[in-house]
Amino acid sequence: MYVRDAKNREEVWLLDRIEEMGLDETAFRSRDYVVAIDEESHEKAGFGRIRIHKGGDKPVCELTSIGVLPEWRNQGVGAHVIERLVEYAGDEGFDTVYSLTNASEFLAQFGFERIEPAQLPDPLRDRLATKQENIQPDAVPLRVAVDRFEVPGHLRKRFKEASAGDPEESEPQEGPEDFGIDPDEATYKYDTGD
Repeated sequence: MYVRDAKNREEVWLLDRIEEMGLDETAFRSRDYVVAIDEESHEKAGFGRIRIHKGGDKPVCELTSIGVLPEWRNQGVGAHVIERLVEYAGDEGFDTVYSLTNASEFLAQFGFERIEPAQLPDPLRDRLATKQENIQPDAVPLRVAVDRFEVPGHLRKRFKEASAGDPEESEPQEGPEDFGIDPDEATYKYDTGD
């Protein structure tokens, strides 16, 4: 499993997953995203983006639209997507990264702390209000210092061993009812009547 920059050809895939998960697609640009990929199957497992807001005194960096496909959840994929995004923010010169989300408990394990809306930089105050009205009514503001961000060891281990859910387990077995047959009333060619 590894995380890389999204490619232009993945735009449709990203938009479809964002819509399925009910995530924020405001000001969508595929080049702002990273994608987690399984090394063996080459399946996409998760994604996320940084969005830079330039209004106000100085630019502000926000993590947004972070998603992990259901069959890849609870395996550290989201943690590594977030880690890559925070690294990119640091490379761009940001000391602090913000997130406006309803997943505050998940982000807290990496060092994100909840803050009051009044503590947000100007561009994010308006964004929080818009997000609460349109996408996530229970979104709260969080921030982390780039140099204080840390992925817990157990999530690193899960990520190294990540694999998609077993398709045999996820698909139910077909029965007679699936083909319109009532098993209590049906007779079969070789039925002996016992």
